[in-house]
Amino acid sequence: MKTLEKTNPLTSLKSIIEDFWNADGFLSHPIFNHNYPTVNIIDKNGAYEVKVSAPGFKKEDFKVAIENGSLTISAETSSESKEEKENYLRKEFSTSSFSRSFRLPDNITQEQIKANYQDGLLNISVTKANPDQKNIQEIKVD
Repeated sequence: MKTLEKTNPLTSLKSIIEDFWNADGFLSHPIFNHNYPTVNIIDKNGAYEVKVSAPGFKKEDFKVAIENGSLTISAETSSESKEEKENYLRKEFSTSSFSRSFRLPDNITQEQIKANYQDGLLNISVTKANPDQKNIQEIKVD
């Protein structure tokens, strides 16, 4: 005959809370499961190349802006389908959006930032103001 083991409700609650707040549990919890696109940032040839993998969007869906020294990339799209038959109506819709921000270094030229979107990849080129000049500031020691 199988015996039922009694558990302390406080121990169970403590276990649930620990599972939620541990590194894996907290970040993998559904309320924190964001679908951000992957981003690669490459420093080459006097510019920063920002590559955002965002399939399913159109170039009109994107907004790229610089504000207070940060590059913000966002996009939003939605679709809707409707099917009417004699005895039923089916209407479906979906939306998708994201926003990512990156702090820009001081040595960029805002006027020369270019962006294009092709085959699900958003490419942003952020030109450096003077790629050969090192951004070094000497501090006087008192």
